Amino acid sequence: MNRQKLMTITLTAMVAAICAIGAVIKIPSFVSTAALDSAPAFIGVVFLSPVLAGVAGLIGHFITALTAGFPYGPLHIIIAVEMFMVVWLFGVMHKKGMHFLKWPVALVLNGIIAPLPFYFIISPAFFWASLPGIFMATVINLLIVAVVIPVLSKVFVRKAGRAN
Repeated sequence: MNRQKLMTITLTAMVAAICAIGAVIKIPSFVSTAALDSAPAFIGVVFLSPVLAGVAGLIGHFITALTAGFPYGPLHIIIAVEMFMVVWLFGVMHKKGMHFLKWPVALVLNGIIAPLPFYFIISPAFFWASLPGIFMATVINLLIVAVVIPVLSKVFVRKAGRAN
């Protein structure tokens, strides 16, 4: 294994570990397992590929579910895959320079659309009860990301400039 692959795997594992720390910081709500697990994955798009940042988000959700006792059982697989897709799309938009559009897309996808399957799988009441907590957690996660990404982007641009 070459050095670059090892560094990439290590960075992905570190982002997933920080997602685990965020997973224990729960957002109080009645029905959901909302936590601050996705912020590190969203931040990871600065220095990881969208796929690897998505993998970190997927792992982050599983750790959130684990710390909450897996209240939805195997349905957490759906949530983890949704988390992967939202972080992946956010990463693609970030890499393509869609710096304004990525925020509302992430907010709507993660805060409103991602819980939508549970409207049909569990019940409409579950969906409406979980929506405020999930939406609030998404807002808080994205606010953290909005503060951290500009700083990290400047650091990585500066370091890239020195290497050349």
